[in-house]
Amino acid sequence: MRSLLRLWPYARPVRWRLAGATLAAGIASGSVLLVPLVLRSIVDGPVAHHDYGGLWPLAGLLLLLGLIEAGLFGVRRVIVARPLAKVESTMRGDLFAKLQRLPVSFHDRWPSGQLLSRATSDMFTMRLFLAFPLVFLIVNSLVFVTGSVMMLVLDWRLGLVTLTPAIPLVLLSRYFESRYALAARRSQDQTGDLATLIEESILGIRVLKAFGRHRTMAERFQQQNRELRETELGKARLLANLWAMIVGLPEIALGCALAVGAVLVAHDELTTGTLVAFLSTALALRWPVESLGWLLAYANEAATATDRYFEVMDEPDDPERPSGNPVAADRGIRFSGVRFRYPDAPADTPDLLCGIDLHIRSGETMALVGATGSGKTTLTALLPRLYEVTGGSITLDGRDLRDIPRQRLRELVAVAFEEPTLFSATVRENVLMGAPGASPEQLATALHTAQAAFVEKLPAGVETQVGEQGLSLSGGQRQRLALARAVVGEPGFLVLDDPLSALDVHTEALVEQALRQVLGSTTALVVAHRPSTVLLADRVAVLDGGRITAVGTHQELLKSSPAYRELMSGESAPLLEGSPAR
Repeated sequence: MRSLLRLWPYARPVRWRLAGATLAAGIASGSVLLVPLVLRSIVDGPVAHHDYGGLWPLAGLLLLLGLIEAGLFGVRRVIVARPLAKVESTMRGDLFAKLQRLPVSFHDRWPSGQLLSRATSDMFTMRLFLAFPLVFLIVNSLVFVTGSVMMLVLDWRLGLVTLTPAIPLVLLSRYFESRYALAARRSQDQTGDLATLIEESILGIRVLKAFGRHRTMAERFQQQNRELRETELGKARLLANLWAMIVGLPEIALGCALAVGAVLVAHDELTTGTLVAFLSTALALRWPVESLGWLLAYANEAATATDRYFEVMDEPDDPERPSGNPVAADRGIRFSGVRFRYPDAPADTPDLLCGIDLHIRSGETMALVGATGSGKTTLTALLPRLYEVTGGSITLDGRDLRDIPRQRLRELVAVAFEEPTLFSATVRENVLMGAPGASPEQLATALHTAQAAFVEKLPAGVETQVGEQGLSLSGGQRQRLALARAVVGEPGFLVLDDPLSALDVHTEALVEQALRQVLGSTTALVVAHRPSTVLLADRVAVLDGGRITAVGTHQELLKSSPAYRELMSGESAPLLEGSPAR
């Protein structure tokens, strides 16, 4: 109940619809309990006295009660269908919005399939619980209590015999609930893992086919699929055992009540009509009792789905600090004692960045070079606050990044990542993600800067759908569109993570020529691996061992930094006289 009660804020706007559905189902179920009383009147009245004329009104009443039951059950569905679909839509929208606000470190930890299952199958489970099990947990409980009172009023001796299984059934249900809850959680988590595997297999289908590893992936899928199947079979066994007891014990009690009732009728201590009414009431309670197992099972499924949903919703957003004032004299980008380690890094490992001090002057282009794994990409991810610094500070024009609202920060800082990611949208939509309000002229300029003339040859030009992940385009084409996305808004600060790595030499030269104009009007940090990219920069910073070890122009560093010469030449450079060995 603690888990399910967390759904109340979403269910509250439709509470009257839920109440109406519960009332309709309650009246429909209550009409069923009137049938035994009508049957008693028929048996002890017209049938006992051979008054066939008096039989027809009572038979008509039975028909009317049946129509009322059917009609109200239909009304119940109509009442809740649309509002609960809206509840599900609202919850899914809130989850998606939350995923957009959560930091990148959260997405690093969570498999995409787990998030996908929470946004689809778990959401359906919660909606169905509100539409059906919740209503009938309430209605069937009330019907059971009312029917039990009716049986005791009709004959308390038969009532006690029939209600004897109630105590063992309550104890059994408590035992079942605790075990089923664990199995339900395991099943839903395994479903999320399976969704992750399927997604990875589809996105990586080219790699799997190229290396002939589709059989290996199929074996992994079969293994996880078997584990999920075993979990589902375990749930089925639990439910089967409970169902057997729920169905079996009341049937035995009903048989005993029938035997006792026959004896009482034979000794004229009970009328035949009363016995018929009692047995009819007991039979009317079969559905409320037998549904107990299914309702409990689904309540556990819904509680688990609710827990999984709120596991994401309870994750803290990145806190915003009160807005600070810039220091006018300190223009450009400044890293001051910046330290960083990933949130999930083991406690005994050193920081990835160990006190970065670097100043990129306003209007300057700084190239960042370093060996693979030195932390270049991580450093660039700190500027748009995809990750938060562990220590120290980064300022833009004298203003701490943490004092700038994220929305505003990401308007100021544009990024082109080393791995260009495109979405299932048109070329125009993908590029304008960098500046939704950009004009057609700015779009054309950005595409020209990125040397993306290939767009004109696409079937629908800039309105061409690029497909999932942009895989219908080549790597170089994707990279050029990602570069166009970064420069389309004419940002004040630009971060480029090896933006030309997938381009051929001719295209690279053309992009570099166009980029020089863009870089001349912005403050930029460019991760570079090749001399041609380095030459776009005014100065170069060398990142080594988590620190900036050298800063200067390309020519200066070739003379003074063995590490830089090695990075640029690809060969170990001889040490300068008096230089310490690394």
